[in-house]
Amino acid sequence: MNCLVVEDSRLARQELVHQLSAMQVFDEIRAVANTDEALAEIADAVPDVIFLDIHLPGKTGFDLLETLDLVPRVIFTTAYDQYAIRSFEHNTIDYLLKPISPERLHQAVGKLQAGNTSKEKKSPDDKVFVRDGERCWFVPLRDIRLFESVGNYVRIYFDEHSPLIQKSLSALEVVLDESIFYRVNRQQMINLTYVQSIDTWFSDTLKVTLQTGEEVEVSRRQSARLKKLFSL
Repeated sequence: MNCLVVEDSRLARQELVHQLSAMQVFDEIRAVANTDEALAEIADAVPDVIFLDIHLPGKTGFDLLETLDLVPRVIFTTAYDQYAIRSFEHNTIDYLLKPISPERLHQAVGKLQAGNTSKEKKSPDDKVFVRDGERCWFVPLRDIRLFESVGNYVRIYFDEHSPLIQKSLSALEVVLDESIFYRVNRQQMINLTYVQSIDTWFSDTLKVTLQTGEEVEVSRRQSARLKKLFSL
């Protein structure tokens, strides 16, 4: 795994990096002082987890997460306990109060490691049960070409059908193989095996055309990440 530390206090940032390095769990540890630097690092390094302070100069840690198309796992590091409930609206592993003891940090990283081993990715050949009103399907994941967020639901597209399921895109990302199912923006995730063409679009973004003719715009951050991950 690799991680990103977002902490505006230089001493606190250095101490957290020191403790994480001593654990010898992460292949790479990067550290920044504010949300602007964090956005650049997230686009470049695609961290598996962010150790995130909430009170940051300019924007809060929550503001940072709400701008991301794909939210990595998050371990909050803060001096304030009043945000604990709100923190779990995000992809939160743990909520650490400063000063952070080594024992508490080890516990949080242990939760992160346990999550890594327990969340097995589903195979494209796996089938999922889908019900929409009186209609039911048993659909192989490989047949689903597009997932689209609609409020608290996700609309899935396969063949000529597009039923709603009571899941979030973030929940689906945890169990779907990213090498096949790719989050292109805040609202949509595509099956890469259905991609017919990829074209450059506005402001360094990409536009994907599926074999069915559907066009999907890739956000700027996910466009950069797509190019890096798949060497476009």
